[in-house]
Amino acid sequence: MKYEAVIGLEIHIQLNSATKMFCDCANSPGDDPNTNVCPVCLWMPGALPVLSEKVLEKATLACLSLNCEIQEQSAFDQKVYYYPDLPKGFQLSQAHKPLARGGWLEIQDKQGNPKKLRLHHVHMEEDVAKLVHETDGRVPVSLVDFNRAGTPLIEVVTEPEFGSPHDAMEFLKAVRNQVRYTGSAECSMESGTMRCDANISIRPPGTDQLNTKVEVKNMNSIHHVGDAIAYEIKRQIDSLNNNEPIVLHTRLWDPEKRVTTAMRAKFEGPCIPDPSVPLINLTEPWLEKMKSLLPEMPGQKVNRFVRDYSLIHDEAVLMASDRGLSEFFEAVVNLGAPARMAAGWTATQLLPSLKAHDRTLADSAITPQRFAGLIRMLEKNEINSNSAKSVLEKLFDTNGTAEEIVEKFGFKQVSDTAELAKIVDKILADNVSAVENYKNGNKKSIGFLVGQAMKASKGKANPKLIQEILKEQLA
Repeated sequence: MKYEAVIGLEIHIQLNSATKMFCDCANSPGDDPNTNVCPVCLWMPGALPVLSEKVLEKATLACLSLNCEIQEQSAFDQKVYYYPDLPKGFQLSQAHKPLARGGWLEIQDKQGNPKKLRLHHVHMEEDVAKLVHETDGRVPVSLVDFNRAGTPLIEVVTEPEFGSPHDAMEFLKAVRNQVRYTGSAECSMESGTMRCDANISIRPPGTDQLNTKVEVKNMNSIHHVGDAIAYEIKRQIDSLNNNEPIVLHTRLWDPEKRVTTAMRAKFEGPCIPDPSVPLINLTEPWLEKMKSLLPEMPGQKVNRFVRDYSLIHDEAVLMASDRGLSEFFEAVVNLGAPARMAAGWTATQLLPSLKAHDRTLADSAITPQRFAGLIRMLEKNEINSNSAKSVLEKLFDTNGTAEEIVEKFGFKQVSDTAELAKIVDKILADNVSAVENYKNGNKKSIGFLVGQAMKASKGKANPKLIQEILKEQLA
């Protein structure tokens, strides 16, 4: 029997506020264990939590970036359960009155068509402590690090309307991009500032029933999310085909074995209103202020880049894909570099070079001024593309402007026709067979001759002029 998948996501995003959600401890979980703690985040009796306004602002901006409807009133509840990483016995979350409802993001399906996927709600909650399992000693022990306890999170809960691993992966990319633009979070699954759980069920195609779901955790990259969902869909289909029931429970993704494994039965503890944190009442002027702080978002940037810089859509999407990259690109263009050339060289040369050097734009020596200088020289034919690639490499580890590097290392393009004619004469004399092939109708031979001329000039010749002189001589 054929089945279709029904997938919903729960995405936890750690906000990058300076302090934790309910106290003034540093929001820095990676510091030495148990150094960023106080009576509030250690959950000592009598210590009262006080909601950080900065956390509320960052959470609201993130919700606005996801097209959510911010609720005028929201509240915290006690999500009751006991686990060693939560010794007070409950987690402060927003089960009944979340910060925001609704929302949507648009992705592209596998065929490249736009597809709108909806959110159910977004709520705030505190993170729990971290368990550290030590197994090297004679007796295995588990230790608790409270640095993470109380760090501020938002949880993005989607509608169960994803139909494939592709949808889930593209949606995660879109969420990451939107929230990063606001400056509210880093959204890195690899470093743990964004985490995702997937709820997966299957049903006969064309029905609208929601069958028993299975939750999958422990996915620390977007690709792992796709792989885990794909595996779980197949596992559930195989179970039904073998007359094995689907049981509500939680599973873990094993990235090495590329399988999901049973973890525990699914248990939802009670959620009761918390008496210690007051209701959050948001006024219209405050909401308007938050909306005014929202930056130009990726979709808006794409439209403007196409309109103002004549980029094609795919170029504009790439240049707008990251806020830092978009600001770098615009700075380069504002410094006099042609927009299309700047976008093309950013996509095909700069970004791959950054990856090869294990650098980002923020921590590399490639400034907009230095890169714009390179593009301007290329556009004026002062250097050719081969030399420009060499200059780009020098920009990573050499001081000075692109112009100074060209002068120092002799990268300037040779455009003197008399000098180029001498090179062409020698190439024609040394490659008689290629000349004959060209005269016999094999026009591709000229590409070989151009390559030989460029090699003879040590890559400095103007390839356009070389080709023109070659055609004249061969004619």
